[in-house]
Amino acid sequence: MADTNYDVIIIGSGPGGYVTAIRAAQLGLKTAIVEREHLGGICLNWGCIPTKALLRSAEILDHANHAKSYGLTLEGKMTANVKDVVARSRGVSARLNGGIGYLMKKNKIDVIWGEAKLTKPGEVVVGKTSKPAVQPQNPVPKGVKGEGAYTAKHIIVATGARPRALPGIEPDGKLIWTYFEAMKPDVMPKSLVVMGSGAIGIEFASFYRSMGVDVTVVEVMSQVMPVEDAEISAIARKTLEKRGLKILTEAKVVKVDKSSNSITAHVETKDGKVQQITADGLISAVGVVGNIENLGLETLGVKTDRGCIVIDGYGKTNVPGLYAIGDVAGPPMLAHKAEHEGVVCIEKIAGLPNVHAMDKSKIPGCTYCNPQVASVGLTEAKAKEQGREIRVGRYSFNANGKAIALGEDNGMIKTIFDKKTGELIGAHMVGAEVTELIQGFVVAMNLETTEEDLMHTIFPHPTLSEMMKESVLDAYGKVLNA
Repeated sequence: MADTNYDVIIIGSGPGGYVTAIRAAQLGLKTAIVEREHLGGICLNWGCIPTKALLRSAEILDHANHAKSYGLTLEGKMTANVKDVVARSRGVSARLNGGIGYLMKKNKIDVIWGEAKLTKPGEVVVGKTSKPAVQPQNPVPKGVKGEGAYTAKHIIVATGARPRALPGIEPDGKLIWTYFEAMKPDVMPKSLVVMGSGAIGIEFASFYRSMGVDVTVVEVMSQVMPVEDAEISAIARKTLEKRGLKILTEAKVVKVDKSSNSITAHVETKDGKVQQITADGLISAVGVVGNIENLGLETLGVKTDRGCIVIDGYGKTNVPGLYAIGDVAGPPMLAHKAEHEGVVCIEKIAGLPNVHAMDKSKIPGCTYCNPQVASVGLTEAKAKEQGREIRVGRYSFNANGKAIALGEDNGMIKTIFDKKTGELIGAHMVGAEVTELIQGFVVAMNLETTEEDLMHTIFPHPTLSEMMKESVLDAYGKVLNA
């Protein structure tokens, strides 16, 4: 009879789940992971990774169509083959999906295939999955466990999230899309309405615009990418509009009419007027909600709030032996947050000393549109709301040699310091490759770096990273190259 007792069972194999499983195995805990659909979860299969593959294709196309500005001549206009673009994206996901399977085997983590339900403390009952097979794991292959009852002293819920649907504008997979359909179009639409300008909405808007699609973004808040610093958002918006994106802020889609092959979105603006926008389709990108249904949480009396499981700083729920991490445990709903949260949770379970609760103020956010946007810490407005006296530094891409040489001289880096202590409390960027630069400020904030430390750090020349130091110098009236 198969062994069904574990130290730890993790429900869900997204970034939070599989990383937690690996760390648990490293700590000597007998570990199993339950998955109903695909190893790697949404991030690897339908989110973070395949969207970046799509955006890379868009970036190459943008560069090719502006080759003349680099002194290059390409015969004719470059065009995108939608099937090949999608196939490359899916191939990238498939490669990484297989890699996670290898990591599970390498770390001697049992994979249990099916849908999990919590029936009583310390028990998970796994039933047949209702999801279609998206990888060769259904039927269950040799070496992978399936339906049955399993027990563990510690059970971690890492079931992720799914797209939020607005009443009356529910996705239908044909004319109204979520990111699932937006990621694999059969044909390229001529026009789209994108509802929501958070990371998901603006990335797809940017991708489809690069592909030549007429795109209109509708955002209910007063700025695109509402969580970002207002100044950075304004620069991003100006650049996106220069690329041909139409953006309506302080506006909302109140109704969608559907015909056989198009939609008409009724968009209400802040003055109460309603305009109609007809397009080939609409992408609904109005956020996500945690996957808390059909898990048996109610049976165990697990506390939830606004569609997410309530936890403490170490992933503990109000039920002993039950934990939650990642999107299902609440915002920010980011893969890297889920991974770190899972490591904190399992190290606390294992009894490691000096395990620190995650500091959400130091979680970076990245949006991979063109131009890229990245940030960590407080915005200028939030810092002022908290009553802090601050120093703000700014440095523009158009004063940086590497940016000019790259032909990417549109953007800005902004740093925010506590005026009394010199502590770096926020960093915000818009422009080429800022999603790769932001980690420098994240490290600095975790080390409680002051402006003096950053000023004494030598940045290599010529690089985009030099702008980080110049922004710091600007906050203290010492900028050198502007």
